[in-house]
Amino acid sequence: GGALAFRTRTGREIDGFEIGTDAGSFGYLSNYFTVGGVSGPVEISLFASDVRANGYQDHGSYDTQTVNLLASYTPTPDNRFTLKVINNTLSANLPARSSLNQYQINPYQRGCGTAALAAPGCTLTNLFANGAFGRTVGVTADEAGFGRDDRRTIVALRWEHDLDAQTTWRTQLGFDERNFNQPFYTTSSRGSYPSWNFLTDLTRRYDLFGLPAVGYVALAYNTIDNHITTFNRAPGGGPLLGALIGNQEAVQSNLGGRARTEVALSDQWTGVVGVSAENTAITGRNVAYAYSASGVTTTVADANRSFLNVAPELALVYRPTPEWAVRGRVATGYTTPAASNLFITAAGLPGNNIQLRTQENLGFDLGVDWSPSETLRLSVTGFYEFFRNELVSQSPGAGLMSYTFNAPASEHRGIEVAADWAFAPGWRAVAAYTFDDQIYTRYVERLSAGSLSRQFDRSGKTIPGVPANQLLARIGYDVPAGPLAGLGAFVETVFQDDFFIDNANQLRAPGYTIVNANIHYATELTSGYAKRFTAYAEVRNVFDTVYVASAQNLANSISATTGLQNGASVLAGTTGSVFAGAPRTIIAGMKLAF
Repeated sequence: GGALAFRTRTGREIDGFEIGTDAGSFGYLSNYFTVGGVSGPVEISLFASDVRANGYQDHGSYDTQTVNLLASYTPTPDNRFTLKVINNTLSANLPARSSLNQYQINPYQRGCGTAALAAPGCTLTNLFANGAFGRTVGVTADEAGFGRDDRRTIVALRWEHDLDAQTTWRTQLGFDERNFNQPFYTTSSRGSYPSWNFLTDLTRRYDLFGLPAVGYVALAYNTIDNHITTFNRAPGGGPLLGALIGNQEAVQSNLGGRARTEVALSDQWTGVVGVSAENTAITGRNVAYAYSASGVTTTVADANRSFLNVAPELALVYRPTPEWAVRGRVATGYTTPAASNLFITAAGLPGNNIQLRTQENLGFDLGVDWSPSETLRLSVTGFYEFFRNELVSQSPGAGLMSYTFNAPASEHRGIEVAADWAFAPGWRAVAAYTFDDQIYTRYVERLSAGSLSRQFDRSGKTIPGVPANQLLARIGYDVPAGPLAGLGAFVETVFQDDFFIDNANQLRAPGYTIVNANIHYATELTSGYAKRFTAYAEVRNVFDTVYVASAQNLANSISATTGLQNGASVLAGTTGSVFAGAPRTIIAGMKLAF
C-alpha cells in the first residue's frame, strides 16, 4: 500500500567529511562518519556506522554495522553511471513476546534470567526436552539464547543515457542477498535469499494531440532463490538446535512491464493513465519432518504456481488557482504470496500452505490540497479500497511461526489529514492524522480442536492489527536570527488507538499517547578545520508511559470438549504476542563537518 524512499546524499552535497556520536539510555551508542566529494566526472559519498545498545528489556542487547556507498561517473553529459553498495550486519538478542496478561505484570520482561528464579510475568517458552517430541521444558529467552545474526548486501549499477533532449533511457541491475540465522522461540530458521533485479525504462517528454505529456515505459525482471532450513529449538543453554523439521527450496521469478502517461490537459487539469502487468512463477519444495516414539514422518509439499496480474490506474488533478489542488484517483493493485508463505501451515510449522491466492484491490482516492501562503499547507485525502483474497498473517500460538491466509473479501476506508503551519517567525507546527477502518466483508473461518471443527462468520469484524486512529502533532521553535540563530526545540505527541488482535474481535491491545521533546543547535564555524557543528538532546517518552509497541495477531481457538469459541481470557493468557515500547529514553549527540 505504499513505499518508503531512502535517499543518500551525494558527494557534491557532503563536500568533505563528517563524524558523529550519539549516546543515550540503556547503553545506546552510535558512532558514524560520512565522506563525500567530486573530482571531475567522479562523485562519491560513503557512510559507515556502528550502533549498539543493551536494550530496555532483559535479553534485548544488539549491535549493527552499516556501510553505504553511492558513486557516480559521468564521462559525457549524456551518459551517467551510478553504483550503489549497502552492507548491513546485525547481531541481536531477542526477548520473548509476552501475553497481554504478562505485559501488564512485567512489561519489560525484567528479572527473567532463569525459569527457576523468574519474576512474576516472565514469559517462558516450552521447548521439547529432547529437541524433537514429547515432554517440554519451559525456558526464558536468556536460557534459550533467543537471537538473530543477519547480514544483507545490496550491489546495484545503473546506466542513464539521454537519447535526445527529451528522452532518457535507464538500465539497472542489482544483486540483493539476505543471509540469516535466527534461533528464537520454538524453532530456528537459517538460510539465504539471494536475488537479482533488472529494470530498464524509458522516459520521454512529448506532445500528445498538441498537449504536453510525459510518457514512461518499463520492463522489469527479478528472481529470488529461497533456501531455508528450520529446526526445533532444544533446552540446554544458549541457542541449541534440536531436530530438523523443515527444509525448503524455492525459486520465485517476476516478469512484468509498466506504461504511464501524464498529460497537461489544460493549465488547470492534469491527467494520468497507467497500467502494469506482471507474471509471477513460484516453484519449490518443502520437506517437513515430524517426530514421535515410533519414528520420523516425512511430508512433502510441492509448489508450482503461476500468477498473472494486471493493474490499471487513472488519476486527475485540478488546480483552479495556485492555492488549491483537487486530486482524484482510481487504481488497482495486487500482491502475490511470497514463496515462504506457501510452506508454513496454520499450525505455525513447516508444511503445505500452497493454496494461497493473489491479493487484489481496487481503490478510490479523493483529496484536496490548500496552500494559501508559503507558511501554511493543508491536505485532506479520503480513501476507499475493496480487497479480494487479502493476505493476512497471524500467530497460531506461543513461539510458533506466523502463517498467512486469504480473507475472501474486505474493505479499507478512511481519511488522512496533514497540516504544516509556520504561524510566526521561527515557529512551526505540523500534524498528521489517519483514520483507517478495515473490516472483513466476507470471510468464514474454520477452527478445530481435537475431533471437533466449527465455522465462524467474520463478516463485519475489524481486521486485527490495525489501529483506527493515529496522530502525530509537533510544535517547535528555531531562532531565526541573531547570536542564538541555529538553536531550536520542539515537543511532539504521538497517539495510537487501541486495536483488536484476533479475528473474533475479542481482545484489544491498548492504545497509547507518548510525548517526545528535542533541543538542537547547529552553527557554521569560521575558524579551525571544522566547517559546521551540530548537536542535539532528546527525551523520548517524557512521561515514562508503559505502552504496547507491537502486538502480533493471535489465532482464535475452540474448546476440544464443547466446540465453543474460547473467550478473551484465553487470548489474554496466550504468549507470543506483545512487545512493550521503550520507557523514558534520553539520547544526545553531536556531529562535526570538515
